[in-house]
Amino acid sequence: MTDPTERSRPAQRQAEIVEHVLQHGSVSANDLAELFHVSLMTIHRDLDELERQGVVRKFRGGVSAQPSSVFESNVSFRLRAAKAEKIAIAQRARELIEPGMAIMLDDSTTTLELARLLEDAAPLTVMTNFLETIKLLSTMRGIRLLALGGEYYPTHDSFLGVPCIDAIEALRVDLLFASTSAVSGGYAYHQEQEIVLVKRAMIRAAQRSVLMVDHTKLGRASLHRLAPLSDIDLVLTDKQAPPEALLEMRENGVRYEAV
Repeated sequence: MTDPTERSRPAQRQAEIVEHVLQHGSVSANDLAELFHVSLMTIHRDLDELERQGVVRKFRGGVSAQPSSVFESNVSFRLRAAKAEKIAIAQRARELIEPGMAIMLDDSTTTLELARLLEDAAPLTVMTNFLETIKLLSTMRGIRLLALGGEYYPTHDSFLGVPCIDAIEALRVDLLFASTSAVSGGYAYHQEQEIVLVKRAMIRAAQRSVLMVDHTKLGRASLHRLAPLSDIDLVLTDKQAPPEALLEMRENGVRYEAV
């Protein structure tokens, strides 16, 4: 009979495996089985699934992390990462929205959590390029939905490219809610240049911008510098944010809240 622990929440276990592999660079399958109190067969099933998603790379007897640009962009991984923190940040962001506003949501899984809270904010006009958010909002009454089209990127589950930027530049919204993969030194960063260009256009299209970043993204840099935090009206993070990251934002005059 299968041990009950082996049947418990494989998606959550896989997310924790990824975090462990990212911390250590590479790890043996035997060590993972011992760490997560499951059989070696169960671990190999988990690793096969994570490799299929493109998050890790298997080798004989173990697994290693893919380059950061792969796992940070993979939407299936992002949907599971820091879930509780994203929900808390989204709940605070929801308080900033009033009926009648026009708001824009980027293609982040953090703003997806905010989208789940919007039904009682109607009437509301919402613009987004994230297919998951488009599908969610299409079922909500009182939400006027503008889908920002462009070239579809399956890894991100969103629309990007010149057509998307052109659509954004034709609009003006009250509030932008966005996220990114890294924040440090007074700047927001992202590893994908296509996404950087779209997010910059979104910031230009908004009267006010709110950056929603959980603590795992603070104190990190990525390949492309997206924007100075001085271009952002409010940074929302969570209470696990490193004190040095919060101090850095204060010293740079950045308005932030840790929720």
